[in-house]
Amino acid sequence: MEIVGKYGKDDLAILYIAKMDNGQILEFVESTPPPIPREKKWVLIISTMFGCPIQCLMCDAGEYYNGNVSKEQMLEEIDFLIKSRFSDIKYIDVPKFKIQFARMGEPTLNDDVLEVIRELPSIYDAPGLMPCISTVAPRTAREFMERLLVIKDQLYSNGKFQLQFSIHSTNEEIRKEIMTSNIWTLEEIAEYGQRWFKEGDRKITLNFAVVKNYEIDPVTLRRIFDPEKYIIKITPINPTNKALENNLESAINEENEHYFPLVEELKKLGFETFISIGEWEENKIGTNCGQFATRSNKGQVEIKETYLTTQYKLN
Repeated sequence: MEIVGKYGKDDLAILYIAKMDNGQILEFVESTPPPIPREKKWVLIISTMFGCPIQCLMCDAGEYYNGNVSKEQMLEEIDFLIKSRFSDIKYIDVPKFKIQFARMGEPTLNDDVLEVIRELPSIYDAPGLMPCISTVAPRTAREFMERLLVIKDQLYSNGKFQLQFSIHSTNEEIRKEIMTSNIWTLEEIAEYGQRWFKEGDRKITLNFAVVKNYEIDPVTLRRIFDPEKYIIKITPINPTNKALENNLESAINEENEHYFPLVEELKKLGFETFISIGEWEENKIGTNCGQFATRSNKGQVEIKETYLTTQYKLN
């Protein structure tokens, strides 16, 4: 693996672009969500595919798809990030150490993701380890999801695993438009969640990247999902190339981030609900999914590093 690009700020998020041994480009990120120090919470966000076949309307990762990242390549991503911070890569003494399979690619379409998740506890001594899968729930991933449920129960009980479904709307036609027609319905997600959630588990996250004029009906959510088992995460639409091309305007911005009526409506119905923005500065860094891998593939990025902050120039 050769690192061909590095962007970001040491106290916020650093994105790496890597050329793998097969010549393919991918990107991965380490993040320290302010104001929590890295010693308390450290998040690694790795790619599971070279690009993505789903082609969600707001995600640059879907500009191309060149196959799956192998188990060995995913472990290379993780090892690189750990070595950059720890002299002993086998012991990660961070109370909250999240590894998110949520960068480029739909993780449930890559069976090697299951093998990585299965092997992580035997590779690293990391008491705070918490894998995280974020998925749009493709229909073709049914077997993956069943196997994931077994692995979670065997190795990651008592809140050691985080599962997130990308929902984006309560209107099924809009959901198919945003993502793909080949996805589970909300009712199918709820049925799976009933079997997934056990006493002591973390609540399952339902994520909405909110687009202006896209339907999100709190009553529909309450009818289908149990607030005792699900948490609602509201995020803005980031200014990716695809979002701009598809005229997707975020319903959340810096002006209304502290008060968004939908959040209050969901809370009244019993849902734990929060707005997840991170830092608006990350839009300037460019740590939104797929942005720099696609630009690097097109030869549009010139890299210049300056101390802890990496400058970049787009041709």
